[in-house]
Amino acid sequence: MKVQQITLIGKIIRLEPMKLEHVNALTLVGLDPELWRLQPAPITSQEDMHLYVSKALDQFQAGETLPFVIVNMSDEKIIGTTRYMDISPQHRRLEIGATWLTSSHQRTGANTEAKSLLLTHAFENLCVQRIVFKTEASNEKSRNALLRLGAIEEGIFRKHLITASGRARDMVYFSILDTEWPLIKERLKILKNTHLNSNG
Repeated sequence: MKVQQITLIGKIIRLEPMKLEHVNALTLVGLDPELWRLQPAPITSQEDMHLYVSKALDQFQAGETLPFVIVNMSDEKIIGTTRYMDISPQHRRLEIGATWLTSSHQRTGANTEAKSLLLTHAFENLCVQRIVFKTEASNEKSRNALLRLGAIEEGIFRKHLITASGRARDMVYFSILDTEWPLIKERLKILKNTHLNSNG
């Protein structure tokens, strides 16, 4: 299991390796306070976004993450980010997280397709045996989305993380195993078709 930079292409979005030159485009779409309300630290300026991207790239160099920007293929504009993180080759495990989409592209199928691309690559090319997702316990929208995906809720880690403001975060862990992937893959096809049909 060797995680390397790669571009993953879907029908409506493309995942490209994150680069420093993406900071400006991410700043244009990523300063909405609602995006960061339940995150460890808010991003409120281009400087914040530069630090966010720089930290992600440093973690990539350390072998800990593989960050992507999400590109909307109809107009070639960057609309958010996602990444592999907590990469553990020896245990064939990784996490999918740090996902956010500008509000205009939420509930459009972009998030579903991004998850589908990442899951497919991880299970079928990287041969991982476990993929983890975590979200704040109070984030009902995210929890429901993971359940719709077919991920299994494993439990709540109370006061597991602390935000920059000092607020304690209860985190819910979900997972998908390699043995569960074939059924999840079929479910994702249905979800993606539903989004495509509803968008005309």
